[in-house]
Amino acid sequence: MTYRIRKENKKLRGEIQLSGSKSISNRVLIIQALMGRDIDKKNVSDSNDTKVLTQLLKSGERIFDAHDAGTAFRFLTAYFAFNEGEWILTGSDRMKQRPVGDLVDPLGELGAKIEYIEKANFPPLKISGGRMQGGRVAVRSDISSQFASALLMIAPCLKNGLTLQLTGEVVSQPYIEMTLSLMKHFGIDHTRNEQTIHIPHQQYHSNKIFIESDWSAASYYYEMAAFADEPELTLSGLLQNSFQGDSAIATLMESFGVMTTYKEEKILLTKSPSKNNFRFNLKDQPDLAPALFVTCAGLSQEATFTGLEHLQYKESHREEALQKELAKCGIAVTRSGDTIMIDGKFISRPYTFSTYLDHRMAMAFSPLAMLCSEIIIDDPLVVKKSYPQFWDHLQILGFDVEEIE
Repeated sequence: MTYRIRKENKKLRGEIQLSGSKSISNRVLIIQALMGRDIDKKNVSDSNDTKVLTQLLKSGERIFDAHDAGTAFRFLTAYFAFNEGEWILTGSDRMKQRPVGDLVDPLGELGAKIEYIEKANFPPLKISGGRMQGGRVAVRSDISSQFASALLMIAPCLKNGLTLQLTGEVVSQPYIEMTLSLMKHFGIDHTRNEQTIHIPHQQYHSNKIFIESDWSAASYYYEMAAFADEPELTLSGLLQNSFQGDSAIATLMESFGVMTTYKEEKILLTKSPSKNNFRFNLKDQPDLAPALFVTCAGLSQEATFTGLEHLQYKESHREEALQKELAKCGIAVTRSGDTIMIDGKFISRPYTFSTYLDHRMAMAFSPLAMLCSEIIIDDPLVVKKSYPQFWDHLQILGFDVEEIE
């Protein structure tokens, strides 16, 4: 299946109600499962990842297929390791290419028995749970913050609690802070000394929560605003004081002149002169890379990016995928050491973009319809992973979205 995307003009006006953050929703679901009773929660994500996790947590089966939901797979690995029983946890072909040994190893040190069914260090896993007492363990945090988050959420349920040593340069630090903040919301205390986090044995307590909308999804609207003439776009459900590290998009997009006005549980995007600062460090916000890369490309803006050494571990090898697709438009993506450079003059003409089974590729390239007569997106339904309503919301804003195959 492919979609043809067109936009007759560069107007961008209206209001979009974004779904709840899948990152927050999935953490709340694991905490709820550990608590053993329902949490009063509003604005839960309608993403496929959250739906998959919800279904698996309710399943009475012993074989669990997380499909391409990486967060669900990693969180469930720790959750099943804590619970008594024997489980098979598997996923899609791409999931089987994403290493998980840096989570399995510390769980094993804590007493869990986890076996690789096919290839060492990769899914699927056979998990024999219920043997962990807690203690002290180290976890690599230079590839994915989700390994640490998975361990942290089960920590208060362990008889001896957990002291977690984060090793390596911590990537996506705000996601670890999100996990700890949500745990605090549900009654869990912790102490932290630089890269050592201690959580004693204690009980989660039920508490109401409004799940803020997804700042990662908002990044594609910031991209549209950067391409637009005099945008006036409201995004509902977003907060200034956010759990989400990707709320940094509001500051980062000021470089392109996109300004954010905060209102009660919503934001307004408008435009003013750009700040002309095009050096971005995305170590804490790697999921913003697709929107920022394509924004630079569409505006023919030279830029440099650092902190993205782990893009290859995402739903696709994102650095390689972005490089291939932007090359079609006359834009070069090159790397020198730890720095990625964007350079070239955007060529405005019809394009067909591949998505590499990656939801963020589909969403990041779609706004280029504002600059071209049309673009075609291959495999457009990959957006269901995080944002099923994306195409409907584009149409609200005046985009023409047509299925052509």
